[in-house]
Amino acid sequence: ASRRPKPEAEAALAAEHVELDELLARADFVSLHTPLTPETHHLMNAERLARMKEGAVLVNTARGKVVDTEALLNALEHGPLFAAGLDVTDPEPLPADHPLLRHPRVVVTPHIGSAGLRTRRRMAEMVARDVLAVLEGRPPLHPAPHA
Repeated sequence: ASRRPKPEAEAALAAEHVELDELLARADFVSLHTPLTPETHHLMNAERLARMKEGAVLVNTARGKVVDTEALLNALEHGPLFAAGLDVTDPEPLPADHPLLRHPRVVVTPHIGSAGLRTRRRMAEMVARDVLAVLEGRPPLHPAPHA
């Protein structure tokens, strides 16, 4: 993945690279696919959500903390968002009485966006390689982050 424009890909896809604020103002659907880093924590905050096109739909399959949950709820209730699709939430899982779970224009799935057979097979292989590495006295390639 790259954060730089790729003119050849843009030409092949008839796409146009625009800055995030312009994208938010123009897009009917915004689908998030970014790692959680200090720069992307609450990337979709109240200010950015307010910049979205009236009637837009936000989809988050990245990480829950990329979206400010309370700001999302406010953008759904008071505009401009029409709907949201969330495979990840903050907190995860949401408390059973959280308003997003009852919202008529929100779909929440239990973090299953990566549940395809190929992806799950690759995940299992990564775990197996890490277990073998540890058993052989080497550090794992994919250690779990410290909480």
